[in-house]
Amino acid sequence: MAVLPILTFPDPRLQRKADPVSVFDDELRRFIDDLTETMYAGPGGVGIAAPQVDRAQRIVIVDVRPKLGDDCHGPMVLINPELAAWEGMAVGREGCMSVPDFTGNVIRAERIQLQAQDVLGRERSYECEGFEARAVQHEMDHLDGLLFLDRLVSRKVDLFRRKNYRK
Repeated sequence: MAVLPILTFPDPRLQRKADPVSVFDDELRRFIDDLTETMYAGPGGVGIAAPQVDRAQRIVIVDVRPKLGDDCHGPMVLINPELAAWEGMAVGREGCMSVPDFTGNVIRAERIQLQAQDVLGRERSYECEGFEARAVQHEMDHLDGLLFLDRLVSRKVDLFRRKNYRK
């Protein structure tokens, strides 16, 4: 497995719309292993999307256990994910490995239902809420060429320079 380089804003490749995955083979599983390792290698990484490592495919990985413990689905590999339903709206602070210097306030659905395929191409359904729902929506935006910067409530008052802590 390998840690892949992450594209950072304002790289125009982050604005591309990703293509659906149609081949579920060993190469795809190796890529997902590398993508997973890349997510865990990032500071505070709880999600990553294939476009962030310059692969324009509809693949998202989310694992919010570092923030929520076992009160979540655990690691989710979401291939060709589609939102089926959502309810409630809430503002929350988001950061992104592709926007390492800033965080911002974004409005997201509080509860979502989605369908996706797993690494073998099998259909899966998920219901997520709270922080897990936020993380899934954030990563799915990458598949459509969107960053949290595109969803800020207000660039003037809801964008914050990320604090850097010395070790």
